[in-house]
Amino acid sequence: MVVKYLTFSITLSLILFFNHAYAKTIYGKPRIIDGDTIHIGKSKIRLHAIDAPETKQKCTKGSIKWNCGLESTQFLVDLVGNYEIKCDTQGQDRYNRYIGICYINNININRQMVINGWAIAYRYYSLDYIKEEKIAKSKKVGIWIGEFEEPYLFRKKNK
Repeated sequence: MVVKYLTFSITLSLILFFNHAYAKTIYGKPRIIDGDTIHIGKSKIRLHAIDAPETKQKCTKGSIKWNCGLESTQFLVDLVGNYEIKCDTQGQDRYNRYIGICYINNININRQMVINGWAIAYRYYSLDYIKEEKIAKSKKVGIWIGEFEEPYLFRKKNK
């Protein structure tokens, strides 16, 4: 029993240490790459717990196709404007991008992307922003005005 407890304690301590070692706060004027990725200086940041349509992704409203990926990106460009932002990151993904929650003053950018319908809650990685997604869906805003393929499925098909 003592060995199990010690093994668990050591493992948990190592996990917390290494996660904390990769935690970083990044400040600056971002360059918007798409609806869920930004660069600040040389730091690439993937917005935590959200998934936005890919730049080349199309959505439909009735029989009309529209470029929802570009519109998602443009929403983020307009939201950020000329502000400097702060990103609180926790580690990196397999592409060496920081995973972070970014803010304009105290406004959570990740949350704004979802509640305005320009990204979905990325349930594979987190349960954050599900409430915001339900609100966007019920108001039929952003990509919720019509039909769309979930961005991760679009990426998988278009590798």
